[in-house]
Amino acid sequence: MRKVSLPLLTAFLLLFLAASAALPFHNTLQAEQKKIILRHADTIEGGEGEGGSYRSVIGNVVFQDGTLTLTCDSAIDYERENKIVLKGNIVITDNSFAIYGDNGLYFTDKQTGELQGSVRGRMLDNSLFGKSRRAVVNKANSQIWLYDEAIAWHEQQQISGDIILLHFTDSGSSKKQNIDEIQIHGNAFFASADTLSRSPVVYDQIGGKKMVIRLIDGSKVTGITVTDQAELLYHLYNEKRKPSGINYSSGDMIRMFFSDGTLNRIKVTGNVEGKQYPESFRGNSSINLAKFAWREQENPFRQQKSLP
Repeated sequence: MRKVSLPLLTAFLLLFLAASAALPFHNTLQAEQKKIILRHADTIEGGEGEGGSYRSVIGNVVFQDGTLTLTCDSAIDYERENKIVLKGNIVITDNSFAIYGDNGLYFTDKQTGELQGSVRGRMLDNSLFGKSRRAVVNKANSQIWLYDEAIAWHEQQQISGDIILLHFTDSGSSKKQNIDEIQIHGNAFFASADTLSRSPVVYDQIGGKKMVIRLIDGSKVTGITVTDQAELLYHLYNEKRKPSGINYSSGDMIRMFFSDGTLNRIKVTGNVEGKQYPESFRGNSSINLAKFAWREQENPFRQQKSLP
């Protein structure tokens, strides 16, 4: 059996212990780097409560969590609970969006913020605006949820429902993220101003219980799928782009396919029904789908975007 000298064994053990001792320090450093950072506050106070120690900050409060910036009038940071209570003029923003509320919570371990009270938001490039009664910003999953009477506007298009989910994806080498999918749950409705008709202004409409809208480049629609009690009303044109009537269709599922942002095919399946209106009905509100209402006047950012 080969013998190992005592000095060599001692050196090996010391090297092993040194390497082991370095590991907790490295992990602690990584954890510190991931913690939310308080960038600014006019006043900082500390204390102890039932939930442990807390930090109260007041006046021009700014937190930083990676690419997310949180600003508000005041906040209480409960470090043990990984929770920050936010109050007054809250703004959560990153490189792509900004969302506003009156009261909220931010969970630092989940990178998730919940906002209530006059919730409204926009993409920083002004491509989408929206509002709801409540919102959840989930940075870890690249999602924004709008709850309770949610509605959003994109150029000359409007979407609404009980819940609207926006999913983001990275836009190439840029740090900016674009919306690649919108889901609408409950009373899902989509309305789009017909760009070929300005007098009268008419709207193509599609509704159902659930809707999925897919986009590229954050703005061009590539497809719309509506399921459960799906209905569609759209305006027809001939080869010379002259109005030729209005079509109504309903079914279990309606799929709309777009090319370069322009509708080129519609597929209706399951319990299909249809109706054709003559051109004389163009602009007649009696043929609109039951849930249609153009609500641009509710857009909290309407002065930044001119819509019909």
